[in-house]
Amino acid sequence: MAQRFGGKYSPTVQTNKFRGRKTYQSNIRTKILFLAPLPLLFAAIGELRAGDAMGMLAELGAFSILILAAWLLRDGLDAEQAYHARKIARPPAIPRKIFASVLTAFGVGIASYFGWQQSFVASTVFAIIAGMAHTFSFGIDPLRKKGMEGVNEFDAQRVAKAVEKAEKLVAETLAASKRIGDRQIEGRVEALASAARDMFRTVEEDPRDLTTARKFMSIYLKGARDATVKFADFFSKTKDENARQDYKDLLSDLEHSFDAQRETMLLDNRTDLDVEIEVLRDRLKQEGLQAKP
Repeated sequence: MAQRFGGKYSPTVQTNKFRGRKTYQSNIRTKILFLAPLPLLFAAIGELRAGDAMGMLAELGAFSILILAAWLLRDGLDAEQAYHARKIARPPAIPRKIFASVLTAFGVGIASYFGWQQSFVASTVFAIIAGMAHTFSFGIDPLRKKGMEGVNEFDAQRVAKAVEKAEKLVAETLAASKRIGDRQIEGRVEALASAARDMFRTVEEDPRDLTTARKFMSIYLKGARDATVKFADFFSKTKDENARQDYKDLLSDLEHSFDAQRETMLLDNRTDLDVEIEVLRDRLKQEGLQAKP
């Protein structure tokens, strides 16, 4: 009973898929927003049967606007999560959550005025309340660049762009691995993704490491993504065990390479710190301010 489940397709690599990133906070409210406009769709069908073309267009328009608002909100929350997970990041290029609040207000206003036959003043009030409630519930998008003290703007931008591109490659690699249908392979890819994200965090802590890490964050990750896509297509047709083992070995080599490079960067950072401390100690000696042991 206490024996761990295992098998040919059971992952032997135990890894935390959220290592190096914050856990996604699932919000049932965002899913409900996709269901909330459904009465407008049914109302539009009723207007069609009644022969009210304008009423049907109004109901369908409001329904479409609210669905678009829900979609923008979902993407906005994903972008916000990625922003908060990084130490150096740019705000989302498109303020999706703000647009979602505006569209929600607009959709409710149209539904109230044209669909529910409310007055213009009442419809405006409903729209404002809906937009404010949406903003209060979900907040607004991050609007400021997030960096570190002592890091100039140019370096912060370079790191943010590099991490953003690397995260995209990791996401594409993970998505491709899901098509393989092999839990052990998925575990290997998750381990590689965790090692890569650990490197991202190290680079964010010291942007000077970007130069040495760029090869890993671009060339190696791109190669891992392409190899995963090709292996998924090939293995789904052939189930070739030799190819499967070769691919596993490739993932292991890449993971070890990422971990080794990260350890090297941390060692370099420690060396820099030791040098800085030694310089400060020498300066204190010169000033006659050396601390007593």
